[in-house]
Amino acid sequence: MEKTFYITTPIYYVNDIPHIGHAYTTIACDTIARYKRMKGYDVHFLTGTDEHGQKIQTAAQAQGITPQQLVDKIHMNFKDLWRVLNISNDDFIRTTEDRHIRVVQAMFKKLMDKGDIYKGTYSGYYCVPDETYVPENAIIERDGKKLCPDCGRELTIMEEESYFFRGSKYVPELIKYYEENVKSVMPRVRYNEIMSFLKGGVRDQSVSRTSLKWGIPVPGDEKHVIYVWFDALINYATAVGYLDDPEMFAKYWPNVRHMVGKDIIRFHCVIWPLMLLALGLPLPVEVVAHGWWTVDGEKMSKTRKNVVDPVKMVRDYGLDPFRYFLLREVPFGNDGDFSELALVGRINSDLANDLGNLLNRTLQMIKSYRNNIVPSCDASSELSEMAEKTLSRVDEAMNNFTYDEALKAIWEFISRANKFIDETMPWKLAKDESQSAKLDFVLLNLYEALRLSALLIAPTMPDTAKRIFTQLGLDAEPLTMNYDSFRWGDGAGTTTRKAEVLFPRIDIEEWKKAREAKKEEAAMKPEGLPEIAIDDFAKVEMRVARITKCEEIPRSKKLYKLEVDLGYEKRTVCSGIKAFFTPEELVGKTVILVTNLKPVKLCGVDSNGMILAASVKHDGVAEQLTLLTPDDKNIPLGSRVS
Repeated sequence: MEKTFYITTPIYYVNDIPHIGHAYTTIACDTIARYKRMKGYDVHFLTGTDEHGQKIQTAAQAQGITPQQLVDKIHMNFKDLWRVLNISNDDFIRTTEDRHIRVVQAMFKKLMDKGDIYKGTYSGYYCVPDETYVPENAIIERDGKKLCPDCGRELTIMEEESYFFRGSKYVPELIKYYEENVKSVMPRVRYNEIMSFLKGGVRDQSVSRTSLKWGIPVPGDEKHVIYVWFDALINYATAVGYLDDPEMFAKYWPNVRHMVGKDIIRFHCVIWPLMLLALGLPLPVEVVAHGWWTVDGEKMSKTRKNVVDPVKMVRDYGLDPFRYFLLREVPFGNDGDFSELALVGRINSDLANDLGNLLNRTLQMIKSYRNNIVPSCDASSELSEMAEKTLSRVDEAMNNFTYDEALKAIWEFISRANKFIDETMPWKLAKDESQSAKLDFVLLNLYEALRLSALLIAPTMPDTAKRIFTQLGLDAEPLTMNYDSFRWGDGAGTTTRKAEVLFPRIDIEEWKKAREAKKEEAAMKPEGLPEIAIDDFAKVEMRVARITKCEEIPRSKKLYKLEVDLGYEKRTVCSGIKAFFTPEELVGKTVILVTNLKPVKLCGVDSNGMILAASVKHDGVAEQLTLLTPDDKNIPLGSRVS
């Protein structure tokens, strides 16, 4: 019987900047996909982007383009990162694709026809950034404000006509399923969380919006668009042919596993399975939730400027060390702390000292003592017995998505092989002709330990596995080999190649000096304001204007009263630029004006806007001021600056 395995990442919201969290989930999925292929499974690995919702609509408006034009451009951020991270996905789905829109509408209509989607009115506390209503029992109250439990921002009360999914009807069936399939939600702490939530009662879910236009229309009622989470979850079924390829769907869907961050586990372990039960479809075999990353003990955030850029990590330390570190450093499912110092430590100890030295020492000895030819003999040994146990331990760990345990098992085997060198002392055996057979035995065992180690690390570090194979004299691609076909001793007779350093050691002291130099350089940069999202920038309206009149304001040493022409209207603006310009220098000058500031009264004059300028300051006092002006003096007044 054919073995199939279907693994999915969550689809990533395109308005996010790809960071270590996205990389972590996707590398984890990539590793299990590669492992299962090497175990003989027919694997389908899906990732993609979530491209509907209010934030996309707002960002597109700010840029003066359509939402579709925006997502066509920025979804490439994720595709480009997956190429950098050597991700082996079989499909990349976008929720704006026609194949997905058709499936979403078909499922929605099927549930409407069954009476499991009905129209009503929804009122509740709504989180605009997360585009979701928040149950009252989950709301955080602080300083008299009601805050979102996920993002911490203030909630607004919204009431609108909505379609509802009658999910509550299927809760008892879902509880029964989870009680009978305890491993369907992993790790166990997340299973307990979901069971507690289900037993606390689940209300019917609002699954449409009228206040939003950028989404999939409700079939037969285009005043409504389908709620972005209802739309997004269905991608997993779309990608394996729910409508278009029933044979493919029947093959892969019963073997689907979802990997997600712990923050979206309720969508995947409550709403999604309730939808599947209503549709009469099999539930996911497993939903695996991983934890969050901190950075050097602090929460990762744009404000702290400590968001880890995966591309930079790959550039600075190499792809395979980065992949290895993410999966080895923390138990999968737990929160983890990302530290570059810890990454350097792993490179030096695990990769350079343990694996790199084993390869280099073994190849040098085979070259010196056997002219690069791997000896032939009976290779049964303590190492060969440990090899069998290691294969079994790795398989058990990978099936449980405990990547760190799998890598621990592999490195225990590598460490044992290094110890085997110290115990047998091949350099002494080589000096005694009577020990020639024992030397053959030792060299063959070491060679086989490396051959197996390369296969075992291939899913996590595919490039490194290939480099080891090349040095071992093997032209095969490790990832195309099947673990079940590995036989200890089959490498006898192979001609090895030149030994090369796998992972150069990083000088810690030099590394620390370089880090301090970067910090000093960063400290010299002028301190800016906290980063803002594109949505925040979109709230600022700037237009081209011309100063037509400049008057002094009695009793004011800093302010001029300016009249500016926007082409479609004239305004009065007070500007604190008196110390830097004469009225004659200002009249006729084309400038950039912030036009949507709230009017304010300054020295008795109503000011309606703000002229933009750049300043050079010393000890906080401006010594030089330059007004921002467009290069093209012929640009029409009133033109929007974006």
